[in-house]
Parts: sequence; structure tokens; C-alpha cells
Amino acid sequence: MKRFFATIILPFAIGPHAAHAQNIDCSKASSTVEENFCADKDFQAADKKLNAAYAAALSSIRMRNLDGPYSAKSFEAAMRASQRAWLAFRDADCKDLVPQEWSGGSGTTSAVLGCMTQKTIERTKDLKERYEEH
Repeated sequence: MKRFFATIILPFAIGPHAAHAQNIDCSKASSTVEENFCADKDFQAADKKLNAAYAAALSSIRMRNLDGPYSAKSFEAAMRASQRAWLAFRDADCKDLVPQEWSGGSGTTSAVLGCMTQKTIERTKDLKERYEEH
């Protein structure tokens, strides 16, 4: 599956279309190349927000004054393990299952990125609700 992304997304991102990409209006994207570019742009924005929410959650955990088996250290380790497991789930569901559903059609890349974006947005919301100080 990693080969799929290297074959489809990387050449687009670094190839001759890079100059054209700066002129894409995502509200009017109509070609597969434009839709893939916009889907990747959305995913990158969602991923950036997830990384910030995850860092904030870890910071919140480190600041808690916990004793015993539920120390900040064990809490942080559990959070890291949870995030790794969540990433594995997201990637398996979106990068492995979605292409099967699309049978490798021209909308596959956009569908994969859309799946990853939606799951990333949901995870960000979950982390903020659980660990952001109110």
C-alpha cells in the first residue's frame, strides 16, 4: 500500500504539476489531479491540527500530579501506545480497505485521503475533548 501512495501522490507533489498546483482553486477542482491535490491539502491541514492536539494532550498528561500505578509516566506511555494503535487503524482502514472498495479507480487517491482526513479530524476532536483544559 505504501507503494500505492509513492506511485500516485509523490510524483504529483514533486513533479511538473507542482507549479500548476499553486493555481488550483479547490472550491472548483474538477480533474483527478486537482481533486487529489485538494484532498492532500485538506489531509495535511488536518494532520497538523492532530499533531498539535496530541502534543497538547501529552503536555496535559505530564502536568498531572499522579501517584502509584497511574503515574504521569505510565499515563504518557499509554497515550503513546494508544496513538500508535490509532494510526495503525486509520492507515489500515483508509490505505488498505478503501482502495479495495474503489477497485483502484481514478477516485481512489482522493477517497483514501478523504478517509484519512475525516478520521484525523475525529481523533483531533476526541483528544481536545478529553485533554484540553476548560
